[in-house]
Amino acid sequence: MSASTGHGRLYIVSAPSGAGKTSLVSALAAADPLVRVSVSHTTRAMRPAEADGINYHFTDHAGFERMLAAGDFLEHAVVFGNLYGTSRSWVLETLSSGSDVILEIDWQGARQVRERLPEAVSIFILPPSLPALQARLESRRQDGPEVIRERMRQAVGEMSHYGEADYLVVNDDFEAALQELLAILKVERLRIGPQSARLRELLTELLSAH
Repeated sequence: MSASTGHGRLYIVSAPSGAGKTSLVSALAAADPLVRVSVSHTTRAMRPAEADGINYHFTDHAGFERMLAAGDFLEHAVVFGNLYGTSRSWVLETLSSGSDVILEIDWQGARQVRERLPEAVSIFILPPSLPALQARLESRRQDGPEVIRERMRQAVGEMSHYGEADYLVVNDDFEAALQELLAILKVERLRIGPQSARLRELLTELLSAH
C-alpha cells in the first residue's frame, strides 16, 4: 500500500521527549488545513488537561492487546513501560480521502511505518542542546528528578536514530521550526508523484491531441 494513497501524503514526526514535537505538530495542523493528525492509542494514564479521543485514545492493556492481535495497528511500541499504537484503518482511510496525515511517533514506530509504507516522509525534531532539553522537561512539572534523568538518558539513544529520517528540524526558535515544517510539506506536495495525481485532469487536457 502506497503512502500516497489517493492524494494524501503520510508524514512521520519523531523526537525525544521534551523536544517540542507535540506543540509543533499542533501548530502545523492549525496552520495547514490539508493536514490531519493521527490520534494514537495508549495504555498510559491520562494527564491533567488531556481528553480521551483528542490527545490519545486511552485504553487498558487488555484492550490494546486485543487490537494488536486483530492487526488493527499500523505500528506499535513500548515507551517508558506504556503501549502506544496507530490505527491502520484510520490512517489509510484519511489518506484515501485526500488529506495528509501526520503520525507523531517515536523512532521505533517510525521504522515500522516505513517498512509498511515506504513512501512515508520522516521528520526528526532535535532540541538545540541537552541543557535546553532538560530545562523543558523540568518546566513541565510532570515528572520527578529520577524520571527526568531516565528521559534524558533515553533521549540520547533516540536522537542517535536521526539518520533514518528524511528531514531534520532543530526546535530552538519555535516559529522558525514551524516555518521549516510548513516548507517541508510544501516541497513534498510539489514532487512529481503527488503533484501529478492532483493535476491529473489538467495533464490529460494539456497532453490530449486536437
